[in-house]
Amino acid sequence: MNKRVKVILGSVRSERAGINIAEWVMKEVKEYQGHLDFEFIDLKDLGLPFMDEPMSPMASDKYVHSHTKKWSQTIKDSDAFIFITPEYNHGYSPVLKNAIDFLFKEWKDKPAGFVGYGGSGARGSIRQLREVFNFIGLKVMEEQVGIGKIWEAVDEKGDVKKENIRGSLLTLLSQIEEN
Repeated sequence: MNKRVKVILGSVRSERAGINIAEWVMKEVKEYQGHLDFEFIDLKDLGLPFMDEPMSPMASDKYVHSHTKKWSQTIKDSDAFIFITPEYNHGYSPVLKNAIDFLFKEWKDKPAGFVGYGGSGARGSIRQLREVFNFIGLKVMEEQVGIGKIWEAVDEKGDVKKENIRGSLLTLLSQIEEN
C-alpha cells in the first residue's frame, strides 16, 4: 500500500511565489518511482480561521467546529507531509503556524519534509519549523529543499532553475518513503 503524502502550501498571499513552487513540486513528484501518493493542500483554499477552538488540542481532540473536524480528518488520513514554506522575516508564515496549531495528536509520528523558498532558501523558517515539529512529534527528515533568490528562480515553463535549488527533492521523497 502506498503512503499518502499531503503537500501543504503555507502561504495565502494573492501574489505568492509559493503557488509556482507548489506546481513545480507536484510536477516533480509525479515522476517519483516509489510507493507514495500525493495530494496538494492549499491553505488558502482551506480557509481556517485564526485558532478558535475553546480547548487546546493537546488537552482534547474533541473539536467543536466543523472546519477543525475536517482539518483533523485530513491530517489523520495522511501518512506523511511535505510543507512548502515561505520565509517571512526569517520565520514561517502565520497561516502555516495556525494550521499546525489547530491540531496536536494527528501529527504524531508521521514523516515530514520541507521545501522552502525565499531570498536565501527559507533556512530560518525551516529551522523554526523543525523545532515546532520536534515538539509535536512529527518525524523531521534530514534532507530539505531550499529555493533561493525566489524572484528569479522559476523559468517561463514553471520549472525551478537548478542553480536556485539547494538539496534534493528525490532524496527527500526517498527518506519519507523509508520512514
